Amino acid sequence: MFGCQQVLLNPNNELKGVMEFVCSEANKLTNQGIYYARQLHFKTGQWIGKHSLSYEYKTSKHFQALYSQAAQQTLISVYESFKSYRALLKLWRGGELAEKPRMPNYRKKGGLAVVSYPKQALKLVDGMIRVPLGQLVKVWFQIDSFTVPMPSNLKFEDIKELRILPRNGCFYTEFVYRLNPVQIDVDPMRVLGIDSGLNNWLTCVSNVGTSFIVDGLHLKSLNRWYNKQIAKLKEGKPQGFWSKRLAQLTEKRNRQIRDAVNKAARIVIDHCTRNRIGRIVFGWNQRQKDGSNLGKKTNQKFVQIPTARLKERIAQLAEQYGIEFVETEESYTSQASFVDGDFLPTFGEKPDSWKSSGKRTKRGLFRTAQNWYINADCNGAANILRKVATMLGLSLSGVGRGSLTAPTRIKLWVTAQGKSETTRLQPVA
Repeated sequence: MFGCQQVLLNPNNELKGVMEFVCSEANKLTNQGIYYARQLHFKTGQWIGKHSLSYEYKTSKHFQALYSQAAQQTLISVYESFKSYRALLKLWRGGELAEKPRMPNYRKKGGLAVVSYPKQALKLVDGMIRVPLGQLVKVWFQIDSFTVPMPSNLKFEDIKELRILPRNGCFYTEFVYRLNPVQIDVDPMRVLGIDSGLNNWLTCVSNVGTSFIVDGLHLKSLNRWYNKQIAKLKEGKPQGFWSKRLAQLTEKRNRQIRDAVNKAARIVIDHCTRNRIGRIVFGWNQRQKDGSNLGKKTNQKFVQIPTARLKERIAQLAEQYGIEFVETEESYTSQASFVDGDFLPTFGEKPDSWKSSGKRTKRGLFRTAQNWYINADCNGAANILRKVATMLGLSLSGVGRGSLTAPTRIKLWVTAQGKSETTRLQPVA
């Protein structure tokens, strides 16, 4: 099991120039590899081999400008992209994929690409990691290496790979390291159902009587501000316009998104460990963003919220902590009444006579047949548990009216002194 950690660099002009040169050479070498792989397939119908590109381009000046192992890894990544394309093409031909995949295309001319260095190419010298450069760089610039800081929370012997990531005018070092499993006491019969949305980013209901909501309003507000600023700067400009200010705004927004994803995933996992919950059931419909038709404004908000990335992060942490992660389709979970035990059909298989016993009302509430008013998203999360209860042999008797009515709301980025990150026992509309 491996983890990744990104560290923002603040390089001086000399180091920044070296990194820009290395990443630009990686970008050019990537395009060379893509050209060869595409032409090979177009003219002969053959697919590129794993080490064929390294053999073909070992005399290229772009290959020699990089450290040999970094150059090889750059070309192997091209091979892996074509390997993935080939696998997707096979699925499409077998009717398992809706749209035909596109062959890997060239990177933007003049752009910067990621450069990867394996552990054996790195050395730790006085708390700094020495990263080697290629032979031509030594001849041209009389520089054989550069150094980046070693993170204090990692051990050098655990690092497996180091990557230089150029992004919106900034440079990051990404460390791939060995991740040791965390041994905790959990019960697989204790389960947490998760329903994703906009205002309520994650609504979670368990069969042990707990429920909470990860607030999404702040994140939605950040996206709204970002879209307004971008629209203002691009007004009257030609298509494809980009500037340093646009890059700064985009990078700031992306950092906030990454922080939100990590915080929300940690909230879910911490709740599971505290309550010995051994399973997480995440409701998810494939391509749900592509097929959304909620109006222009709502579509923009919905598509820009990175729920898929959050789902993957929760799954990654769940694996580390020994918690089983289950993904299930969530069709009709928001329409059916959990309290009344409505039948839950699968998308496309709903009987013509099917009708919900309850009804969603204003302010995010759901009225059941017994005239109970419960939180609508909690009703959806509980129905997500019902989708898999029989298959997993789960008991949902612990999902009570209290947890469906008054979930805890958890807000991200609450920093006021003396205030908790949660507003407990607050009814949520």
